[in-house]
Order: sequence, then C-alpha cells, then structure tokens
Amino acid sequence: MALNDLPLHRLLDLLSQGEIRVAEVIEELYRAIELREPQIRAYLRLADREALLAQAQQSTQTPLRGLPLAMKDNISTTEFPTTCGSQFLKEFRPLFDATVVAKLQAAGATLLGKTNLDEFAMGSSTENSSFYSTHNPHDLERVPGGSSGGSAAAVAAHEALCALGADTGGSIRQPAALCGVVGLKPTYGLVSRYGLVAFASSLDQIGPLTRDVRDAALILNIISGHDPHDSTSLQIDHPDYTRELDRPVAGLKIGLPSALFQDLSSEATECLNDWKRVFTELGAKLLEIELPHCRYAIPTYYLLSSSEASANLARYDGVRYSARANDRSLEALFAESREQGFGPEVKRRIMLGTYALSSGYYDAFYGKAQRVRTLIKQEFDRAFAQLDLILTPTSPTPAFKLGEKTADPLQMYLSDIYTVPASLAGLPALSLPGGQVEGLPFGLQLMADALCEEKLLRAAYAFEQVFNRRQP
Repeated sequence: MALNDLPLHRLLDLLSQGEIRVAEVIEELYRAIELREPQIRAYLRLADREALLAQAQQSTQTPLRGLPLAMKDNISTTEFPTTCGSQFLKEFRPLFDATVVAKLQAAGATLLGKTNLDEFAMGSSTENSSFYSTHNPHDLERVPGGSSGGSAAAVAAHEALCALGADTGGSIRQPAALCGVVGLKPTYGLVSRYGLVAFASSLDQIGPLTRDVRDAALILNIISGHDPHDSTSLQIDHPDYTRELDRPVAGLKIGLPSALFQDLSSEATECLNDWKRVFTELGAKLLEIELPHCRYAIPTYYLLSSSEASANLARYDGVRYSARANDRSLEALFAESREQGFGPEVKRRIMLGTYALSSGYYDAFYGKAQRVRTLIKQEFDRAFAQLDLILTPTSPTPAFKLGEKTADPLQMYLSDIYTVPASLAGLPALSLPGGQVEGLPFGLQLMADALCEEKLLRAAYAFEQVFNRRQP
C-alpha cells in the first residue's frame, strides 16, 4: 500500500517510530496528483514540491510532523491567493491566514494546495466554480458534491491526506457522502470562522474531510477552541476528541425520523436497514421519531442563506476587490463589475436574498423563515432531551451526473434535504461511508446535540469499525 493511501493517524505513528520520512509521503502525494489530477481537477493551486519539502523538514518534531493538508479556497491563506472559485477574486491574496490555518501550521502541518469549490460556496456539485468543474474519483462523469467538492475529491482520490472544507447547508457532509470519505460539521461556534470568506454568517462552519473517523477527531482537536477574533466563537474548553473513541456505544439512543425516508430508492433503503442492524448489534437503541418542521428546512435555508449572502456580497462592488469593469459612472461600475465578476448561481441567490429582504416582503419571507428556523431548533431540543443521536442518509441519492441538474436549480437544492436541518439548528453532524447505491458511495449522517462531538465521533467510530470489517 502506498503511503498516501494510509490515514493521517497511521502515518503519524510510522513517522514517530522512524519507519518512514515525511519526504516520502510528500513524494507519493505528488505522484498521485500527477497521475489523477488532470482528470479529477480537485485543486485550483498547488504548492511547489521543493518548497513544501523544505517546509516539512522544519516541522518534523511537531504534532503533525510537517505532513501536508489541503484547504478549501474560501479559507484565507497568505501563501496562496484565495479565490472562492470566483473571477471576482481570481488574484486576491489575503493579508492574514485564517485562524484554522494558523492553528494547523502551529501544529506542524504544511499547506499542499487550495481546492476547488462552487463559487462563493454556493452549490451542491462544484459545477458552479468559475474555473472548472471537479470530477468524482469514483466515476469521472459524475459530480463530487459541493460546495467542498474539491476537498472531498482530493481526499477520496488520495491526492490529499485530509482537507478542510466549509459547511453552510451541507457543503462538507454532502460531498463527503458522494465521494466516500468522512466529513464533519462541528457545532456552530466551536471552530473559528475568522478568515473564512462569508457566505451566510449564521450558518457557515469550517470542518475536516478525512479518510476515517479518527482523523476527523484528530483534526478537530487542533482547529477547535475559542478565538477572540471571531465574535461567534464559543468560550469553552473542548475535550480530547480522540480519547473516548474506543468506548462502547451500548445504550445510546438513536432516533430515526422515518417520515423523511419515504422517497428513498430500494437500494438506499437497504443501506439504511443495514445501518440499523449495525447499531443494534453495537447495543444502541433505535427509536422512531417525528421532526415535522424539517420538511420546511429547504425553503427556510435558502431564504435565510440567500438573504445573508445578499448582505455579505454587497462588498464586492469593483472598488474594494480585484474585479473591476471600466465604466464612466459609479453606478455603472458597480453593475458592470458584478455582471462580469459573478456567475449565474451567485447572481440568482443575491437576487433571491435581496427580494426577501426588501421593503414589503421582509416579514413575509425573511421574518417567517427565521420563525421556522426557531421551530426547527426547538424540535431538535425536544428530540435530544430524549435521544443521543439522530440517524439519516446524508444525501437522498448517490452522485449524479455532471450537467444533470444544472438546468433545474430546485432539483439541485433538494440534494441538501438531509443536511440543512442540522445547519439551521447549529448542531454537529457527521457523514461517513455507509455502503453503495448504484455502485457509488452512499453516506450515512449522524447528528448530535450542540457540543456533543465526542459522542458523535464515538458512535461513528464504532460503526466504522464494524462496517469496514464487513466490506469485501
């Protein structure tokens, strides 16, 4: 087995034992990138190999020992431009590193490259990048999911040991499911958003995409914690998320919102039944639950996120950032810069959000969506008063074909049906591989109460150990 095929924690063990050198890992990663990247196109920019090797040699005594990680290109880095997949920012170089980047570098990580994404993280397929689409490593004619599709594809293709993504309504978990890797969205506020280019500020959250659950726990240990630069950052002490992974999950109560499963295919339903069997064997108690307001999660999410996007993207006017049209009047400068700089999906969401916030429509749309969001949060509060976890698929289908849904945005939005409720409620949620549908990866999602990442990771790890032993 090649070194780049091993999970991060296993490589760290081998490095600490002196059995391998970090330079060997980097060389194998670049060999994989040279072989696969022309077809997959997961990266927008890559580090220079020799420079990366030199950086890694200076970090061999740190916790991450100089191993390189990939970063979604809406997370600020001074080493590379941060484009957000947009022509508006194609040469924009931040003046500071995001807090998560600084924490990983302080732990000894090096930066392998910046990964592709839907423009300004708006999409579910990475087809909305203004540069090029990323392809699913399991089937090059299919999408990797989005908006963190580049990060998920890089990890799945073994072009990265792990990567950071950002999740607004499922943008870590959905591509993780479609690419067959682990994706974790932490509790809102557990990981600093400082340096994350804002899409919807009340929903955005940074998290890891990894080869397995232990790697997700390892990275969460490093990136979580209070940050005075972020006013939404929680002032709490977090536990060591790797310490309790091996504890049994017997007795955990897992809720199944069966009303949400009615439209699953027969193959997807069989996967769901298999997940139930695994957790039953592990000693967990499965309970049928009702989450009636979650059927309104999609319209609620798209109204709120588009409204926040409308406000956040107002700063891109052709004056303060790089894309600028040549025009004689200030009003025309604003209009032409945005016309040339933004792609169609970003424009669509700005228009939707501006309409929802406009005079005469605010209470009917934005205000009502906020009230429904509160009802969804209260619904989860009541559920977690009786439960430990909630289990659903991550996505209703496996990866769809490139171009299949671009002409019908509403169908694209529906691929987030299982992921947006946790985002609206600010809850932690994790996707991990759960078998195959139509010969492609199909993911299961576990959700937990706020700040219960330790319990979430422990249950996911127990499932992973049993499920992986059963795979041929």
